[in-house]
Amino acid sequence: MADYQKQIINAVRSVMPAVVSIAVTKDLEEIAADLPEEFYTLDPREQAMLESRLRQAPKDEHGRIKMGGGSGFFIDKSGTILTNKHVIADPKAIYSVITSDNKKYETKILARDPINDVAILKIEAKNSPMVEMATAKNLELGQTVIAIGNALGEFQNTVSTGVVSGLSRFITAMTDFAGHQEKLRGLIQTDAAINPGNSGGPLVNLDGCAVGINSAVVFGAQNIGFAIPIDQAKKDLEEIKKYGRIRRPFFGVRYMILNKNLQKRFRLPIDRGALIMNEGMPGDMAIIPGSAADKAGLQEYDVILAFNNKEITEEETLEDVIASCQIGDEIGMEILRQGKKLQKKIVLEEFLLHR
Repeated sequence: MADYQKQIINAVRSVMPAVVSIAVTKDLEEIAADLPEEFYTLDPREQAMLESRLRQAPKDEHGRIKMGGGSGFFIDKSGTILTNKHVIADPKAIYSVITSDNKKYETKILARDPINDVAILKIEAKNSPMVEMATAKNLELGQTVIAIGNALGEFQNTVSTGVVSGLSRFITAMTDFAGHQEKLRGLIQTDAAINPGNSGGPLVNLDGCAVGINSAVVFGAQNIGFAIPIDQAKKDLEEIKKYGRIRRPFFGVRYMILNKNLQKRFRLPIDRGALIMNEGMPGDMAIIPGSAADKAGLQEYDVILAFNNKEITEEETLEDVIASCQIGDEIGMEILRQGKKLQKKIVLEEFLLHR
């Protein structure tokens, strides 16, 4: 057997015991409570038909309806698991972990990353198998990678191999069959097959170390899958250990990235930068009251040209630049207001979900 094949087989053998399936279930009452208003305007026969389908849907041993599934993997011996945020997105669902030896555990959600598609779970376990975490910083195009996961929510511990096809990708991708989409940045692109249900499983190198978390597939394309760099998850784990939560810097504006098409359409004087503006929804605000942007005196229709000495473009958006900063950093920025360039300084604050 060729050395290359042996490397793949050995890597899979070392990782497979640490890969888990994540089952998503929900009580029928919870599902009924979440039905859209349109359901109650349907013909009574159609309502009865849909209710019958719900009652006949696959259920777990507790009678809860199976809503889907994903993958995850242990990263320490005490039962800490990495997966995708979109796998555990429903706050009313119940999430169970099935290990490679078919043992089932109720799980605790430690954190959902507010920006990246990463979540951290915990089960009560002792001496669980684990995947060593490497880094994605040293990945090279053409390097062999292996994706492992619960493909299509049905085929447990499916293995696919491929190469690193691209680095630092930015996509808006459908992350599941329900059509949910996420804006994902800094991704590893691979031609190793990643299917729905693989989400949350590890992308590993030939040493059997995780370099990424399988995250998304572009439907309609062939051999194009994406993974979150493992470094983002390592940062989240450090935040939890230090602060008990995942912290992210918060600026406090809604904006549109300008380009040549928008410049022409709205007859703007520039074709780059972040135009501060609300999204047109009732009660929506361009600048969040009390935020760093508000304290700096920014106004709607200001254009942020540069932030922390980096020009704001379609390739490097304001969100990208903020993500590279730390809470408490004092940031200089250049803005355009009514044709005049101004210099401003702000101090980045912590992102809080209640804002």
